[in-house]
Amino acid sequence: MSVWLPSAPCTPRACVEATATRTTVPRAVLRLTAVVVLVLVGVVLAPVGGRFPSRVVRYWSRTVVRAAGVRVRVTGATAPTGTGLLLVANHISWLDIPLLAAVRPAGMLAKDEIRRWPVAGTLVARGGVLFIDRDRLRALPAAVAGIADALRAGRAVAVFPEGSTWCGRAHGHFRRAVFQAALDARVPVQPVRIRYRDRAGAASTVAAFVGDDPLLASLWRVVSARGLVAEVEVLPVLAPGSHPDRRALAAAAGAQVLDGPPERQVMAPPGRPGAVPGPVRRRLRGAREVLRGTGERAGVPVRHPVRLPERVRAAGAGPAAQGEGRVAEPAEFAKSVDSVGSVESADRARWGGPSDVLRSSRVSSADLDGIMTHPDL
Repeated sequence: MSVWLPSAPCTPRACVEATATRTTVPRAVLRLTAVVVLVLVGVVLAPVGGRFPSRVVRYWSRTVVRAAGVRVRVTGATAPTGTGLLLVANHISWLDIPLLAAVRPAGMLAKDEIRRWPVAGTLVARGGVLFIDRDRLRALPAAVAGIADALRAGRAVAVFPEGSTWCGRAHGHFRRAVFQAALDARVPVQPVRIRYRDRAGAASTVAAFVGDDPLLASLWRVVSARGLVAEVEVLPVLAPGSHPDRRALAAAAGAQVLDGPPERQVMAPPGRPGAVPGPVRRRLRGAREVLRGTGERAGVPVRHPVRLPERVRAAGAGPAAQGEGRVAEPAEFAKSVDSVGSVESADRARWGGPSDVLRSSRVSSADLDGIMTHPDL
């Protein structure tokens, strides 16, 4: 493997969560069978896929994802048609491929090893898949030129500029080489953001296909999940000529796809505490108290209301009748917590000291950058 080959630090053990809500085994087997059959049909028909109307291809692509038990939710604008188009998206799962085809049918940029697969390699090559030898840097200009030729011919080409799959909670950055093809062909670039969520609306890594995760294990994890949703957001198109070079074009597309709105936290709305389990709420509340108390002692102003815990009110720090809705003054809160032993032993065993909580929240950028990569990829 070349040292400049794009890579991600995500691994199945560190990033991929276990399926929280599973469907029945017979239903999972039925889903897996349906996905395999649909994919095989698509591979066999790939050489004549250009003769099918685009709506048929989009319907087939959605059907593959739905057969896996994943609901599809597409938002945003409609991708341009009738012209060459470079579709770029973040890369999380093998499901990303049919999801992009559901936006607009396109030839995929795939690694050269697929071309050498028995039977399937020949069929997908005839279907218009473009290949790139990821182990040879000298092959990059020829690959970019091939993409530009396809774009000039009015075809759509879909690529994942991160160069590797990520878990969805972290991401890489867009390599700029493929964007040179869009500049040479003078075609628009269509950014697409893909996210996976669980039935509660929180970000999910169940669909992530990262590291050394076997394909069969990833397939089974997806078809076994219940309530998994794939969100596909078609972002504003980048018109040809709107950016002077590939660096600026890659940065603009990456800013739309990778630097989107932060993941929303699913918390219990007022009056409905059942939306988040009680133990989770207590742990979140305990961590918040430790962080705010530590910040006040360090001279950091407390900008958010801090509700007095039950143990503080019991110690006489404030009127019990008003304590639940009253906001404690910073000095009063620190003094009150000190009066009851700062943090109870159970909380200390759960969270560690305040410094442990603060230290656990730090993430080094080096942990997310992965190995050194070539700047053009």
